[in-house]
Amino acid sequence: MTSSDGTPQQAADGQPKGFDLATLLAQRGAERYDLHSRYLNHQLPRMLHTIGFDKVYERAEGAHFWDADGNDYLDMLAGFGVMGLGRHHPVVRKALHDVLDAGLADLTRFDCQPLPGLLAERLLAYSPHLDRVFFGNSGTEAVETALKFARYATGRPRVLYCTHAFHGLTTGSLSVNGEGGFRDGFAPLLPDTAVEMGDLDALARELKRGDVAALIVEPIQGKGVYPTPPGYLRAAQELLHRHKALLIADEVQTGLGRTGDFYAYQHEEGVEPDLVCVAKALSGGYVPVGATLGKDWIFKKVYSSMDRVLVHSASFGSNAQAMAAGLATLSVMDDEKVVENSRRTGDLLRTRLAALTGEYELLKDVRGRGLMIGIEFGRPKSLGLRGRWTMLQAARKGLFAQMVVVPLLQRHRILTQVSGDHLEVIKLIPPLIVDEADVDRFVTAFTEVMDDAHNGSGLMWDFGRTLVKQAVANR
Repeated sequence: MTSSDGTPQQAADGQPKGFDLATLLAQRGAERYDLHSRYLNHQLPRMLHTIGFDKVYERAEGAHFWDADGNDYLDMLAGFGVMGLGRHHPVVRKALHDVLDAGLADLTRFDCQPLPGLLAERLLAYSPHLDRVFFGNSGTEAVETALKFARYATGRPRVLYCTHAFHGLTTGSLSVNGEGGFRDGFAPLLPDTAVEMGDLDALARELKRGDVAALIVEPIQGKGVYPTPPGYLRAAQELLHRHKALLIADEVQTGLGRTGDFYAYQHEEGVEPDLVCVAKALSGGYVPVGATLGKDWIFKKVYSSMDRVLVHSASFGSNAQAMAAGLATLSVMDDEKVVENSRRTGDLLRTRLAALTGEYELLKDVRGRGLMIGIEFGRPKSLGLRGRWTMLQAARKGLFAQMVVVPLLQRHRILTQVSGDHLEVIKLIPPLIVDEADVDRFVTAFTEVMDDAHNGSGLMWDFGRTLVKQAVANR
């Protein structure tokens, strides 16, 4: 409730009556870390306090955040890839205002609204060998849909996945997750089988058993940023089809321009997956959304009669806000040549970083495509650095990469992430709108951090000792 001048009326306890978001945030926004500790995942604020990531960001736009003092931060994480267009793109923002103002009769469940069909039509135009779309709410839900559809369409129970893969954390997706740390304690899972990425002989052996429904694969694995070997997807597809099994491409992170093509599988000629999973950047970061694209015969087999019309559905799937945001996002990607920028800017960033591998012995490799880049660190040759490296590795693998991530934020106000647990790899997945000035800023900062690391003393190694103590205490 508000008074005649528009300000919220106060109840006896001083709290505003009704709901006013600005007032609520003004009164209680400073409690953010305490609230999370009390009511959500209590380990998250603990971790953020430990590594000094407990920042308070006041606003964001494009590829940048700002804190209360007006300092800007460069975002090289994009919300784990969700913010493909950066934050608060005006076209997507307007589309959401428009769809809310339209007052549509959304989610009646017994009509056919136009927005889902229009978004499906637009999305399928980027993969003309596919015919139909199921809309859900997340990447893991898109994967769950693909697993169900593949099993039903083929009549087979088993799905193959690659070692070190990440396809989500719900139970079905977890069954094809190649990281033991995520799977531990959640068994029994579905009867799926890991094969080494690139090992066609292992794939062939599993297919000969005759019970394989599909192989699910990330064209570039998010954990470690490992691209599939050249020719692997095409050869795997031929093997699968020869054994009447399907190829599922998980493009949740790699899709929608991230790698410099609309889909990462398009880097390899002749690859036409039977099912494709997308999510993350599809709504411009505003609304949870996921989509599973597939061939007509698969959908028609799953939805084979009117009795099966709701055999697979999602309560919030195809909601108007997500569909409008998706349509606006694809429009922006075309109008602003976002995919082309991803390819051009990603090539520039990767090339400049790769040139540093000859200068820094701790820098082992730079790889990736487009704006999905992995920076890997490795054992140095010089005696002094090797001793410090060995100390970190003995405590916990991955601590050196964390040592790099922290000063990038603390000293240079650049947000990055370690690419996976127990990996000495930093993954760069910035908004696809970053430009040459952002590349300059990152490379300059990274070079300074590498200089510090190779000096063998100073704040970085002091922080490394703190990380070692923390790692030992958590054992």
